[in-house]
Amino acid sequence: METGGCRMGGGGPAAITLEELAGLEESPDSAYHSHGSSLEEEAAERMDDEEQERLLSYWQSVGRGHQVDVPRDMAEPIQQLTRNNNPQERQPIPFTLIQRKEKLGDLLYEKRQYGKAKWACITMQEKQYEQSSCLGFMKLMRYICEQNSSGLYLGITIPIVTIVHTDEAQSAMTPAVTVAYYLPEVLQDEPPHPLDSDITIEEWPPTIVYSRSFHGITNEDSIMREIGVLAALLESPELCLQDTFIIAGYTNPAAANRHNEIWFLQRP
Repeated sequence: METGGCRMGGGGPAAITLEELAGLEESPDSAYHSHGSSLEEEAAERMDDEEQERLLSYWQSVGRGHQVDVPRDMAEPIQQLTRNNNPQERQPIPFTLIQRKEKLGDLLYEKRQYGKAKWACITMQEKQYEQSSCLGFMKLMRYICEQNSSGLYLGITIPIVTIVHTDEAQSAMTPAVTVAYYLPEVLQDEPPHPLDSDITIEEWPPTIVYSRSFHGITNEDSIMREIGVLAALLESPELCLQDTFIIAGYTNPAAANRHNEIWFLQRP
C-alpha cells in the first residue's frame, strides 16, 4: 500500500500529488512576485551603480584639481563613507577642555587634553602636501570601509588628523606627512588589523594641544600661515614642539569649504 501523498488520476505518468497541485496553483502568483522582486532588485542595483559613478566622478574631478588620481576601486569606499557621513554617525574624538582664549567675543584658541588612544596611521611622501594627505586619507577609507581583519565598516571618527613637520625656523614643511584615524571607543582594546601593510596601529600617549580653527583648503601656504598665526597668539609658544604640528580635518578632502584646526603639541 502506498503511503505517499494522495494521488489523483489513474496512477500513471500523468498522476500528480495534491502537494504538487497546490504548488501549481500558487506558482503564477509566486512567479509574479519573484519577477517583480527581481525587477526591483535590478532597479536598485542600477541606482546603486549610478550613485557610485556620480560620487566617483565628483571625487576624481576634485582630485585632478589637487593633482591626485582617484582610482576606480575607490568607488565603493567613497559611496559607503558618503552614506554614513551624517552628523549622527560621526563620532567626535573625546577630549577635556582646559582653557578657552577669547578676545572681544571671538575664540582665539582652545587648550585641550587628549587621552591615550590607538590610531590607524599611514605615512605618505608625495611632492605636495595635498597629494600626500589625499592619498593617505583614501588608504584609510579603505581600512574603515571593510578592508580590515573584521570585514566590517568601522565607523567614522572626527577629526582625521595629519601630522606635519617643518624646519626649526618654521619656514618650510618637510615632504613626509602622517595621516591618522582615531579608532572608535568600542575598537580601542582590540583594533581590527589593516589589510594594507602600509597602515599601522599606533598607541599615542596623553597629549595637551593648543587648537585654532580655520576654514578652506589646506596646503603648504595655508598651513604655514596658520602656524604663524597661532604662534603669535600663544603666550608661551616655546612650551610646544617647534617642528611638529597637526592639521585636524572635520570634513573630507573633497569638501568645498573644509573645517580644519591647527594643533600645537605641548612638550611632554
